[in-house]
Amino acid sequence: MPLEPERKIGLAQFRAISRAISRYEDITMLGHHLVESICVTFGIKAASILLFDDREKKFFNVCSHGLSEAYHLVVPEFTEMVPEFTQGLGVYFEDFTTDPRVTNREAMEKEGLTSMLSVPIKRSDHILGFFKLYNSAHWGLHDEDLISVSVLAEQYGLVIENNGLQNFLSEVKAAMGSLPLRKLKGL
Repeated sequence: MPLEPERKIGLAQFRAISRAISRYEDITMLGHHLVESICVTFGIKAASILLFDDREKKFFNVCSHGLSEAYHLVVPEFTEMVPEFTQGLGVYFEDFTTDPRVTNREAMEKEGLTSMLSVPIKRSDHILGFFKLYNSAHWGLHDEDLISVSVLAEQYGLVIENNGLQNFLSEVKAAMGSLPLRKLKGL
């Protein structure tokens, strides 16, 4: 009988990562610290965050830990068939060498990757990108860890959305500040 995988994200780790997500002002630094802390917590090879640009219909690797510069160029093509994106589901690739869904097998082998968990980064019903966890060996995920990673990805999605709103409001404020005072009456 197979053993249940060991849980890696306990309450203390979840609380620490959640606090960090809610307190960072620099979204780039947050992303880098998030992928690094997940690698340390799980004892895995690498992690990355890919965000989707809906204007260009492309994914962009915005931060990673444990991956080579060459691997950063291996970004999945957008397709309506990607279940993480279209359905908002986490997908686990247990073995890249045998999984028929893998299209960039050579890059995975060169990077020394065997398995990957891909979890969508969401804000409400919108999928903003993926949070990808890579390992150089097969690994079993505890169900509670999968839930924890999904919740952390959603929290990160909220931060992304909030950051975009803050940037927009800053631009509106700057534009309003350049209007003549007579145009601001009644606003």
